[in-house]
Amino acid sequence: MLRFSLLLLLSFGLAGPVAAQCGGSFSDFVAGLKTEAQAKGHAKATVDAFFRTAAQDPRTLRADRAQGVFKMPFTEFARRVISQNRMYNGRRNADRFDAVFDAAETRFGVPRGVLLALWALETDYGAVQGDFNTLNSLVTLAHDCRRPELFRPQIFAALELYEAGDFDPARTTGAWAGEIGMVQMLPEDILTKGIDGDGDGHVYLKTSAPDALLSGANMLSGLGWRKGEPWLQEVSVPADLDWAETGLNSRKSGRDWARLGVTPRWGEIAGGLEAALILPQGRKGPAFLAYPNFDVFFEWNQSFVYVTTAAYFATRLSGAPVFDAGNPEPGLNDAQMKQLQQKLAARGYDVGAVDGILGARTRAAVRAEQQRLGLPADAWPTPALLGRL
Repeated sequence: MLRFSLLLLLSFGLAGPVAAQCGGSFSDFVAGLKTEAQAKGHAKATVDAFFRTAAQDPRTLRADRAQGVFKMPFTEFARRVISQNRMYNGRRNADRFDAVFDAAETRFGVPRGVLLALWALETDYGAVQGDFNTLNSLVTLAHDCRRPELFRPQIFAALELYEAGDFDPARTTGAWAGEIGMVQMLPEDILTKGIDGDGDGHVYLKTSAPDALLSGANMLSGLGWRKGEPWLQEVSVPADLDWAETGLNSRKSGRDWARLGVTPRWGEIAGGLEAALILPQGRKGPAFLAYPNFDVFFEWNQSFVYVTTAAYFATRLSGAPVFDAGNPEPGLNDAQMKQLQQKLAARGYDVGAVDGILGARTRAAVRAEQQRLGLPADAWPTPALLGRL
């Protein structure tokens, strides 16, 4: 899982020629990284040892280009990843690490349900952490010319972890995009937000649940998590609601949503908080009020379906019932979604890549076209809408 927002752009301040940011001979590229590392003050022997096993990994590039899971609609994705086994293991781990979760909420304000949900979705509570060599993945993605500025800083962060004894360039493994450990954090995140939760003097996110959970809580806190506030709440909506008022870009107080006839399926609406009414599969599918803390999930992952699922899973682990799936209108298959994106792009909308994924920009364009055509503007693309375009 790649957190684009946490990867920082790199400013070059080298003495002498600046190494190419991407492409070209891989061996020359690695040599440039070594030169830059020494210019940053790292000892030559350390740098040589760190990069000794660095190799290009074609499997990383294939994984980078194959993220079709996010093309699923919310209900299908949520049902697939939120299993009874994960619910059971969530409760079991909540009891097993009760003191750690208490410490995470006391220190950082992050509830255990949120940490459990991310722990489950990222690595199945640590069971599946990825088998990609982390250094090789980072160097491969930095060499690749799609997003070199996102990955290059992580290489030097990993070098700092290596110097501290917390990273093995030959043996450390994780996700294809360089995330490490039970909650999948990038090297820079570990450097700045890593917590030694078990008191052994190291931050080992792969083997220590206290380290991973407290580090994850620290990271969420740094991303803006607001203590004591909700993040997502399932609601029922009236049939005559103005659907153009829904979506992440339209916020009202919880009190105003209640005046419009929005009612909670559990708990009480936080009347004093701003909230967006989101409809993952249109006006006939599930409906949720998304409070400010919901936005923090987007700092963790930028996929709408992942974020909504993770936030909903966190509510389930906190005692909420199973969502009401409703009866949403059929959506588009992959080919139809790409056709829709092409048509929207031809009309001047910025939908990003034509990738078949119903992301935020595609949703905004769909809503605008629904309004233009006099259709319910719930941002859910259907075959009927595609036909009208």
